[in-house]
Amino acid sequence: MTLTEKLEQLQALFAEMGQALIAYSGGVDSTLVAKIALDVLGDRALAITAVSPSLLPEELADATAQAATMGIAHKIVQTHEMENPNYTSNPVNRCYFCKSELHDTLKPLALELGYPYVVDGVNADDLHDYRPGIQAAKERGARSPLAEIGVTKAEVRQLSQQLGLPWWDKPAQPCLSSRFPYGEEITIAKLQRVGRAEIYLRNLGWDNLRVRSEGDTARIELPPEKIADFVFKTDLPNIVSAFQNLGFIYVTLDLEGYRSGKLNQVLQQIAAR
Repeated sequence: MTLTEKLEQLQALFAEMGQALIAYSGGVDSTLVAKIALDVLGDRALAITAVSPSLLPEELADATAQAATMGIAHKIVQTHEMENPNYTSNPVNRCYFCKSELHDTLKPLALELGYPYVVDGVNADDLHDYRPGIQAAKERGARSPLAEIGVTKAEVRQLSQQLGLPWWDKPAQPCLSSRFPYGEEITIAKLQRVGRAEIYLRNLGWDNLRVRSEGDTARIELPPEKIADFVFKTDLPNIVSAFQNLGFIYVTLDLEGYRSGKLNQVLQQIAAR
């Protein structure tokens, strides 16, 4: 199926829905879904952003600005996954409890406002990764148009560029809880610490990165081809000082480099035993 055909099928899907509430994080996937829904449904499309300690204020500001640029109606709701010990204890299926909270919030809101469908930005590639949150969304009746039509992450970016979205190449930004190894308790203070560390590096010009947090250690992940530049072109003592001011004791650089879903490799090792 060509990209044009996939876009036409996405448009037809929303036309059949008639109205849709979009779980909108401001990431490239959910933003594309929101854009197509807006183009087809107009004011019958509503974007909802869930706010919790795992979302940086800067990310909320981006989502709000993007929604305003597109012209889609946009609302903000609070979610409370941090009150659930099944989430904060950070088990391997942590995302299940996060998405349960999200869709337990969105579904009744959609019904109250008269929207028969809640849709998200899950794409076809996500179905091949360990994503327990997808199950939680399905159990609550959410639909994933990109996955249903078979749109991959690369195609999401292509379609976003084709539709004139200036953030088509925006780096992925999963929730901050994904920065912690399974089993380490998640707290608001830890989320804020790792979030501020990433913002610090982004402000230095390093956009595509992760700061993984394990105890008092911060591990910086960059694309492999950027590691040498980082070592030779940044003031490493200043970075160490800045991270220590945030509360880390040790600051390290991952020599393997950034890879999406990297913390899930421990699950593969467990399965192989």
